[in-house]
Amino acid sequence: MPDFLLNALIAGLTLALVAGPLGSFVVWRRMAYFGDTLSHAALLGVALGLLLNLSPTLAVTAGCLLLAIVLVTLQQRQPLASDTLLGILAPTTLSLGLVVLSFMKDVRIDLMAYLFGDLLAVSNSDLAWIVGGSALVLLALVGLWRPLLAVTVHEELAKVEGLPVAGLRLALMLLIAVVIAVAMKIVGVLLITSLLIIPAAAAQRHARTPEQMALGASVLGLLAVGAGLALSWFQDTPAGPSIVVAAATLFLFGLAIPRRVA
Repeated sequence: MPDFLLNALIAGLTLALVAGPLGSFVVWRRMAYFGDTLSHAALLGVALGLLLNLSPTLAVTAGCLLLAIVLVTLQQRQPLASDTLLGILAPTTLSLGLVVLSFMKDVRIDLMAYLFGDLLAVSNSDLAWIVGGSALVLLALVGLWRPLLAVTVHEELAKVEGLPVAGLRLALMLLIAVVIAVAMKIVGVLLITSLLIIPAAAAQRHARTPEQMALGASVLGLLAVGAGLALSWFQDTPAGPSIVVAAATLFLFGLAIPRRVA
């Protein structure tokens, strides 16, 4: 197997593994729009990284984390509804990133790679970021699984039981921000949340417990990455969109399979 294809496979499988349980929380808490806002802000992080001569990956990670904190703060203090606020910030940050990039005439970048991913161009340094970031998120999810689940099921009851609800909500948003930052290379700014949501939504239909859904989402994500990469390799299609199409196909197959009755 060529080195670039091996890097792509490892990166995609690693992200799919952590996107399963994290995407389950995104589905349960209906945070898809929040993920979209962070993913759109990733392009602004790229632009600022290039402007300040910083590593784009590091700049995107820092930018997503900062925006997650800003969003949490604004949601608590501003009078607008959360979906309205996210609807303002998502296109604004994406457009601002494109405007900043347009001013840098001496910098040449492949904008399509940032928008739709360039999985087959994952370098060893990119792979280190993806594996390291995904490993940290997965470890944090394992440690916070029960408290996060309790807060997701019933926030008021979790607060009565003494759980730090606000801190756990912020922790979940920061974990989403990290995954979005490391996933940009794989499926791009415009398709990141699909890798979080589609496998989790497909697994939800047939899962009987939260753990089954998280595990099923990871398995479906792994299958989508493998099928998408195979399609890209043999049919010369773009890798990121091919993975999303494979995930959507698995979702449709899941809808066709009758749900088990307990």
